[in-house]
This record gives sequence, C-alpha cells and structure tokens, in this order.
Amino acid sequence: MAYTTEIYKTSQAWPAEEKFGLISQIRRATTAIPLNIAEGAGNNSNKEFIRFLQIALRSTYEVMTAIDIARGLTYLSNEHADSLLKEADEIAAMIVGLMKSLGWRNQSR
Repeated sequence: MAYTTEIYKTSQAWPAEEKFGLISQIRRATTAIPLNIAEGAGNNSNKEFIRFLQIALRSTYEVMTAIDIARGLTYLSNEHADSLLKEADEIAAMIVGLMKSLGWRNQSR
C-alpha cells in the first residue's frame, strides 16, 4: 500500500492533461495491486487466492510499463523511475513467492 501512495504522490506533479490518461491508468493499476491481494486473501481456497495474485502481478507489470512511459515523456527523472521500477520488481517477486508458497506452478516452463 505504501507503493500505491508513492505513485499517487508522484503522479500529482504530472501535467494536468494527463489526468484522464496516464495518471488515471497508473493509479488504477497501482491500486489494483493491494486490492486484489486483499480480495484474494479473503477466499477459502489457494486456487482462488492465486488467481487474484496473478491479477495483482499483471497490475504490477502494468505499473512498470506506465513508469517507463512517464520516463519517456520526462515526467520522471531516470533516477526516480529506476527507484520506482526497482520497488515494483521487488513487489512482483514477493507476489510470485507467495503464489509459489500456495502451490502455484509456472506453466510457461
């Protein structure tokens, strides 16, 4: 949730014309990460929890892409973008670790 708060604060400085574009998109995606984890945790089965964790993981990748777009538009410095991407990568790794602990097996191998 701290990451979501950081993205909200960061995106406040972006141009007003992005309010319904990139700002809205990155905020929805970053909010979806903890919300899907919470919703999944409320399920009675590991299979359902994993499904919600997969959605949270995809949202994390979406945020990472939005950060790269913001960097390309010079809304973020390289240093700030790198920091946000590093944190998102750590979040993704934690989600995958939790999925594995619940019995998830990566089918793409």
